[in-house]
Amino acid sequence: MQDWDDLKVFLAVARAETLSGAGRRLRCDAATVGRRIARLEQALGAELFLRSVQGYALTDAGARLLPHAEAAEGAMQAATEDLGGAAGELSGQLRIGAPDGCANFLLPQVCARLSDAHPGLEIQIVALPRVFNLSKREADMAIGVSPPAAGRLVVQRLADYHLHLAGHADYLARHPPIRGLADLRGHRMIGYIPDMIFDKELDYLAETGAETVGLGSNSVPVQLMAVRAGAGLAIVHDFALPFAPGVRRVLTDRLSLKRSFWLIRHADDRRSDRLTRLAEALAQGVRREVARLEAEVLAGEHTASPAP
Repeated sequence: MQDWDDLKVFLAVARAETLSGAGRRLRCDAATVGRRIARLEQALGAELFLRSVQGYALTDAGARLLPHAEAAEGAMQAATEDLGGAAGELSGQLRIGAPDGCANFLLPQVCARLSDAHPGLEIQIVALPRVFNLSKREADMAIGVSPPAAGRLVVQRLADYHLHLAGHADYLARHPPIRGLADLRGHRMIGYIPDMIFDKELDYLAETGAETVGLGSNSVPVQLMAVRAGAGLAIVHDFALPFAPGVRRVLTDRLSLKRSFWLIRHADDRRSDRLTRLAEALAQGVRREVARLEAEVLAGEHTASPAP
C-alpha cells in the first residue's frame, strides 16, 4: 500500500501535467517530483505517465489510479477537518479563482473579513480572465460569470450585480451631452478585446450598438483605469465605481445590465464540511460586498450634481 505522500505527488503531476508545475504546488523542485514518481511507478510495477515534450499525460494505469488517489485525498481532508483546529474555526489553504473584476474589487474585502474571522486560513486569490479548470485543481473553488454546462461540478448562484455606461467627469464635460444611445456615435468606446471575450456574458458593448472598440483590454481594471484617465466610455461594474473617483454613470435610465456571479466547486468537495463552510462564508461575503458597494454608488449620485 502506498503512503499518502506518494499519492499527493501523483495527484500534483496529474493535475499540473508537468514536473515543474507539480513542484510549485508541492513547494519542492522538479527533480524531486520526478524521483518520487519514478519510485511510485517502480513500487506499483506500472507506468503512470506518458512523458513527452508537452508534459506528462496519464496512462491507462494512471487513469485507474486517479480516483483512488482522489478518494485518499478526500479522506485525509476529512480527517484533518474532524481532528484539527478549534471548534467552528476554519484553517488551511483556500485558493479561489475568479475573473479579474471580482478578484480586484470584491474579493480583497471579503477575504480580509474571512481571514479576521479565521486566522488559521491561508487564502490565495487567483485573478485570471478565463474559466478555471477545477478538475486539475487550479483552485479549490471558482467564481464564474455563467454556470458551466459540463463537468462534475456543483454550481450555485452567488450574487447578481449591475453594470452601466460610465465616463470620467472631465471626459463628459469635454463632449456634448449624452441623452440617448444615438449620442454615443463619435465617442471612443472602451471594452474587451473582441476575440478575447471568453464568455458571452462579457460582451457588454453589444448592448450599446458600438461596432468597434477604440481602446480594448482583456482586463477589467485596465478598462476602468482607461475610463478614469478620460480615454472614453465603457460599460463598468457598479461595484467598481467607488474605486474610481470621478467616474460617473450615464444613461442609467436607458442602458442597465444585470449579470450574475456563480460559485463553482468540484462535485467531490461536497463531502468536505470545511469547503462547504468556506463556500457559504464566501457566498455571504460576496453578496454583502456587492450590495454595499452598489448602495454606495447610489448614495453618491443622490448627493452629486446631475450628469451632463
